[in-house]
Amino acid sequence: MACIPVILSGGAGSRLWPLSRQAHPKQFMRLTPEGPTLLQQTWQRLQGFPALQPPVVVANEAHRFLVAEQFQELGVTPTRILLEPLGRNTAPAITLAALYVTEVLATDAILLVLPADHWIQDVAAFQQGLQRALAPAAKDWLVTFGIAPTSAHTGYGYIRQGEALSDPHTYRVAAFVEKPDLATAESYLAEGHYLWNSGMFLFRAQSFLAELAQQQPDILHHCRLALREAREDLDFIRVANDPFRQCPSLSVDYGVMEKTQKAAVVPLECGWSDVGSWSSLWEVTPKDEFGNSCRGDVLTAHTKNCFAHSQHRLVALLGVENLVVVETADAVLVAHREATQQVKQVVAQLQAQQRREAYNHRVVYRPWGHYDSIDTGHRFQVKRITVKPGASLSLQQHHHRAEHWIVVSGTAEVTCNGKTFLLTENESTYIPVGAVHRLANPGKIPLEIIEVQSGAYLGEDDIVRFEDAYGRQTPE
Repeated sequence: MACIPVILSGGAGSRLWPLSRQAHPKQFMRLTPEGPTLLQQTWQRLQGFPALQPPVVVANEAHRFLVAEQFQELGVTPTRILLEPLGRNTAPAITLAALYVTEVLATDAILLVLPADHWIQDVAAFQQGLQRALAPAAKDWLVTFGIAPTSAHTGYGYIRQGEALSDPHTYRVAAFVEKPDLATAESYLAEGHYLWNSGMFLFRAQSFLAELAQQQPDILHHCRLALREAREDLDFIRVANDPFRQCPSLSVDYGVMEKTQKAAVVPLECGWSDVGSWSSLWEVTPKDEFGNSCRGDVLTAHTKNCFAHSQHRLVALLGVENLVVVETADAVLVAHREATQQVKQVVAQLQAQQRREAYNHRVVYRPWGHYDSIDTGHRFQVKRITVKPGASLSLQQHHHRAEHWIVVSGTAEVTCNGKTFLLTENESTYIPVGAVHRLANPGKIPLEIIEVQSGAYLGEDDIVRFEDAYGRQTPE
């Protein structure tokens, strides 16, 4: 039976702010500067697993080009990328994938459901656990994976392991337990029958849908409508907004797994982490002799058990312990390691104040490349724009700002009010207010330009698109 991974890439990862932001959440982070992202690792660790098919990815609509580019870097074409118009938790996301497999692909495959933002150290042990889950899944069990706990962790939910099934290394799920306090977590660890809830699953698509029909018929109904009314857009399927918006927002644990009589668990010992906080990232990354985990330009002296990440400037830690220090171009986080579960409270404050730092980095990614907002002030903004070879921005117009473009490297193809011409290094042009214009890169190397905007209003929503290769109609 074919095995189709269902990769859930809809999370926001707010507890890893300021590196993780709403427009660029943690599944797109690289734990090492040149290494794969967490999303890419999710696919890479499956290589060699038998009967493996390309994945079905369920992602937030706003992240569609990031997801596609991640797989392009790996040379992988997903079976499909399903786009949610808004987050509705894991039960509807998995339902969309199961319905797509059964109703569109017309196959009853084994689905391997994986969050896109987990970290696993021992890939061989992980795949061994997947192998053990195949037989019970083929017998209609809904199999989840429980992580053998290494500490009394209060940031994870737990699974109470029940009686053994006939399939080796597989047990009935006795109960799902919410995140405990420290004393309760310590009792779980001492008792020995509790596992961390990993949020990973293996089951037949039809088995899951049959159970969903009994436990959550509303989810099944609205997801079926949302998929039937979906539309194709380039390499994506856009799920219909209205029926999906009416779908109950439930986790698959609460909506299905806690209610079914067919929940089974396979224990795993594979060096797993959900990388749900800076302290958990400190736990899984290499450290120096004093317990410090450092990334980027970081100096330490008389410092112990700290996590420090620098992106743009020197960070020095002196005479401190158990701190997390994360520096980005526009924000710095300093926190005690034991308080990092509360970082999302900072993000909530930023969102309440409608501050850009909650949503975007200074560097903003687009399907054609990216831009870095170098400087901004009253009636002006300066950006460094990078356009990928062969890519182009939309044919567009601004009502409130003019733009000056200076080519730093590469070749620019400029369209302005019906005229098209080329610019090379050290050449420049002026785009007046109201001009219909486009920037494109006809060359084979990245195009880099400096853009100076000036005008009464410089917001990203001052844009009218006339043509767009990526199907965008509104500002993003």
